[in-house]
Amino acid sequence: MNRMQELEARRRALLARIDEQRAEIVYRFEQIRPATQVANWAGGAASGSPASHPLAWLAGLAGLVVMLRPRKLLSWVTFASGVLSLVSRAGTILRLLATLRALRAGFR
Repeated sequence: MNRMQELEARRRALLARIDEQRAEIVYRFEQIRPATQVANWAGGAASGSPASHPLAWLAGLAGLVVMLRPRKLLSWVTFASGVLSLVSRAGTILRLLATLRALRAGFR
């Protein structure tokens, strides 16, 4: 009879786990329903939401520039790549100078 009781206890535990998983699936499906997403988006304008973050606004403005003025964007991309190249070279030179100073200080 002991084996039967163990099996019955295991069955109850598995049924409880199934109920938990079923509740989680229902919750997740509720989160991806379009009506729920629209409600979350409409109520998400409160402080601390991603929509109030300055980088989100910057990304939105960049998207508008891409859509409305692609030629201006291309000129900015070439300018930015040139500046990035110069900054990268300056960083390499500064690292080289720091290495040389460290070597020189080691010989004193």
